[in-house]
Amino acid sequence: ITCHEGPQVGDLNLWAAGNLGEKFFSGKTRALHGTHVTVGHRLWSSFPYLRPMATIVEDTLDWYGKDAFGGSVHDVIGTRCDPYTHRLLSGGEYHHCCHSNLSRAVAAHLDVPLAEAEQHVHDVLNVFMCTGFTRDTGQYFMKASPVRAGDYLEFFAEIDLVGALSACPGGDCSSEHSSDAAQCYPLLVETFRPRDGALSGWEPAMASGYSRSHGV
Repeated sequence: ITCHEGPQVGDLNLWAAGNLGEKFFSGKTRALHGTHVTVGHRLWSSFPYLRPMATIVEDTLDWYGKDAFGGSVHDVIGTRCDPYTHRLLSGGEYHHCCHSNLSRAVAAHLDVPLAEAEQHVHDVLNVFMCTGFTRDTGQYFMKASPVRAGDYLEFFAEIDLVGALSACPGGDCSSEHSSDAAQCYPLLVETFRPRDGALSGWEPAMASGYSRSHGV
């Protein structure tokens, strides 16, 4: 995923190809790797599968680390901007938030009604987003992303994947979020085939071997 025109953050959903019930589990990824992910960290799938879906192999923003406010990039703590929270806080309708963007993309991909597609949309990896928790109140914050044209985040797919990425209406989160006033740019998504022989001896990640008996 490359920022190639101007500073922009994106909300990423991942599913196992052929089984949208196995999807990215941001909470477990956070528990295993921390609030923000970078090279060597894996994106884990939901129960009952719990296996790595993808591993981050390149991150041109790994230099950022943590800033003076505790902020960092590529978070798995934010959910996604959505029309329900917007309605709750403002009473208005807003349709170009990441939740709605992802819902429309899934509906188009599956050729199903929006109400059915929406159920597959889940908490995201906030690509390029700079976020953290305030030190005094522990509240989630976002700030302008350090991403610039040419920066990218690269993954190795551990299983066959379907992905959806929303260019967030917050742009680089330097202005009002979920607003048509923010300057937004497209994000470039590319898929590469490994060189011949590069994966010799490698096996795809296996789903959890837990019996699923749950003590019964």
